[in-house]
Amino acid sequence: MPQVTYYKPRGIPMTELQCVELSVDEFEAIRLADCEHLYQEHAAERMNVSRQTFGRILDAARAKVADAIVHGKALSIQGGPVEIATPTGDPNASCPPRDDAGLPRRRCCRRGRPDVK
Repeated sequence: MPQVTYYKPRGIPMTELQCVELSVDEFEAIRLADCEHLYQEHAAERMNVSRQTFGRILDAARAKVADAIVHGKALSIQGGPVEIATPTGDPNASCPPRDDAGLPRRRCCRRGRPDVK
């Protein structure tokens, strides 16, 4: 899950802002494609979806982020059809691997797909 789940333009009161909701799977698609620079095929495997589905998720996510930036809207990251799984694919694993900061390494994948990789 992202540590920060809300962004808003500076200096504009919340009562005057429209909000764009970015789902967690859309956030993960942007992270994999634009931060980790993965090809869509590999990123789709990491999210346990088809390449075409990944492409649709990524397109929707980029459109939402662009809308928020261009039109000065708040951006909320929450919800969506996802489950957080450990890298082993066992959501009940007691000690997931840790990153350099000591945080559990987790991945986002679409809900309803039991074959988490």
